[in-house]
Amino acid sequence: MKSILFRIFTIVLFLSPSLLASLNINAQTFEKRVDSLLQNKFQPDEPGAVFIVAKDGKSVYRKAFGKANIELNVDMNTEAVFQIGSMTKQFTAVAIMMLVEEGKLNVSEKITKYLPDYPTNGEKITIHHLLTHTSGIKDFTSMKSIMSIAKKDLSPKELVDFFKDEPMDFTPGEKFQYNNSGYVLLGYIIEQISGMTYEDFIEKNIFQKIGMSDSRYASDREVIKNRAYGHQQSGEKIVNKRNISFNVIYSSGALMSTADDLLEWQNALDKNLLVSEKTKKEMFTNYTLNDGEKINYGYGWHMKEINGYSSREHGGSIFGFKSMGVYIPEKDIYVVGLTNCDCNSPTQVTRDIAVLATNYILK
Repeated sequence: MKSILFRIFTIVLFLSPSLLASLNINAQTFEKRVDSLLQNKFQPDEPGAVFIVAKDGKSVYRKAFGKANIELNVDMNTEAVFQIGSMTKQFTAVAIMMLVEEGKLNVSEKITKYLPDYPTNGEKITIHHLLTHTSGIKDFTSMKSIMSIAKKDLSPKELVDFFKDEPMDFTPGEKFQYNNSGYVLLGYIIEQISGMTYEDFIEKNIFQKIGMSDSRYASDREVIKNRAYGHQQSGEKIVNKRNISFNVIYSSGALMSTADDLLEWQNALDKNLLVSEKTKKEMFTNYTLNDGEKINYGYGWHMKEINGYSSREHGGSIFGFKSMGVYIPEKDIYVVGLTNCDCNSPTQVTRDIAVLATNYILK
């Protein structure tokens, strides 16, 4: 027995250096491949980006590219704070499910239970429909009159009043149609149930709880350390982003964060620090329409596939910024990319990096 154990120990002892060398080569090759992808996409003197790749909850790649501010010639840094646009919807969905776990609402209930004055035109619109973009409610961002309110600091009620009387686009559950109005209503429902503003609810129950210290409800007026300034393309020129009121995008897209904080967010979800495993299964389900067709969307996440693995994904786009996050549960790989020009989307390159990550041994 001792002889067998000694031989096994000897084999492991001699294999370990080569195994470690192999892991190191893989990590170096992965880094070079990712560098190549991102250096080609984000030039040193143009608006930039921050990317993080994490394996088993820990960062294995974390770099910044380009400029955080073109006017002031400020380089991007990995602590930069970005507007994340529709990645906000993940936080809104989790906030709703936190209230579900507290017994304060049920996703199968009609929205009129919480918003009694909302006109549903005789249709049964549920919380589930709002979460899955299947409500049929008119998306207010597609309305021609949207620019009339773009710079107004509306209350949540005033924002809901802006679109609530619009005709339905389809019967609830009939089709999937990405819908910012639904997530505005979810934010408003959070306020009605909790007695807190959406901003305060997210800050207290999510950001503070899990240590997302550099995340917040967006503001153009407050001084925000390490802010990445937004840019847009105008013809051949790069210009500063157009200003809008964050009250108008509200719970559908008004949060700011960093790549590091978004990794904290993903890790908190993995560890069930915000919602239970049972609730996560409910959130990360490929839901179906009334006719049984799958929509590949859960609650706040697209449910897709990357390189043969199931993935949870969501991007965001708002004047001056684009964002993208991809998580592959089977490999415990998380990739997030944040950019400060809406002219240079991180969506495809984030997915490309996720493919690379599944092909390398990352430790």
